[in-house]
Amino acid sequence: MDKEIERRNSSIFVNNMVESAIRIGLLFVLVVWTYDIIKPFIIPVMWGAIIAVALMPLTTKLANMLGGKRGMAATLLALLGVAILIIPLIMVMGSVYDGIVNVTDILQGESVKIPGPTDKVAAIPLIGQKLYDVWALFAYNLEQAVVKFLPEIKSGVAAFAGMLGSGIATVVMFIISLLIAAGFMTHSETMTAAVDKIAVRVVGKNGEEWANLIAATVRSVLLGVVGVAFIQAVLIGAGFFVFRIPAAGVLTLLVFILAIAQLPALLVVLPVIIYVFSYMDTTPATIFTVWVILAGLSDNILKPMLMGRGVDIPMPVILIGAIGGMIAAGIIGLFVGAVVLALWYELFMHWVKMPQQPQNADKSQEAG
Repeated sequence: MDKEIERRNSSIFVNNMVESAIRIGLLFVLVVWTYDIIKPFIIPVMWGAIIAVALMPLTTKLANMLGGKRGMAATLLALLGVAILIIPLIMVMGSVYDGIVNVTDILQGESVKIPGPTDKVAAIPLIGQKLYDVWALFAYNLEQAVVKFLPEIKSGVAAFAGMLGSGIATVVMFIISLLIAAGFMTHSETMTAAVDKIAVRVVGKNGEEWANLIAATVRSVLLGVVGVAFIQAVLIGAGFFVFRIPAAGVLTLLVFILAIAQLPALLVVLPVIIYVFSYMDTTPATIFTVWVILAGLSDNILKPMLMGRGVDIPMPVILIGAIGGMIAAGIIGLFVGAVVLALWYELFMHWVKMPQQPQNADKSQEAG
């Protein structure tokens, strides 16, 4: 009798395991198929959510000015964002096109004349003599210079073309994200209620508080990283345009990208300073140098002012999360990394503040 019950229980156990394995396998297949279907939309939707969270306070103020028309306010902000993306792109493309046309006209001319370097170039510490030799080779024997540096020229052109194509694709992706953000902002109350409900369901009673922390962290990173990068690029770009630096639009865009990546803008500025000193008089070159160096170092002042605003998280935690997240996952990692470290910081502080049961109480309970 006992063996029969044991065999029956064993059979039931095996059947349950097989049935569970089949269900888990089907669920896994469903998850994989679902991911493949929605994968092209994940990044635009994430960016749309980030933009919506960042612009929500401005949307609310604009909606109040428009008589409570939240949809119209969200649409206006999305169109403004599209214009902000497209106008610089048109300027950069125009600058690139003008440069290509000028180079083509020069190469199609009867003679190509490149001005030779001055003695100021050779006097530059460390790299002056080498730069002077290369410049002189292009100025006085262009054909030999092209043959000598042809592999570098080809790789540089290919890299620039790839960067330009990637930049255009990124702008298109951001335009789609802005439209998605407009939908999120229009239905913000419904979306907020759903997010809070899910957060409470997943985390518990602190879910709503953590959802607010995520939103505040995203706004903090947008101000402290992207906002500072934009201000820095505008300041340096103003110097480029005022002093008529060639390809000023492209250089300004490079400064903006480097600033977002938390790399020093001086990587772009220093070669331009060398170029300016090679053909300008000392006074305007010095004025330009002072301006762009101060603008390049402005993030040291702006970042502590803007990073961490509205968030009860130390600024270094958010900054480390943003930098590490970007290294791990690109631009989107700026926000994801900051949010993850902010949540871990909150978890750690919650654990630290938890009341600890006295050991004497434990011993008395054991004795009792």
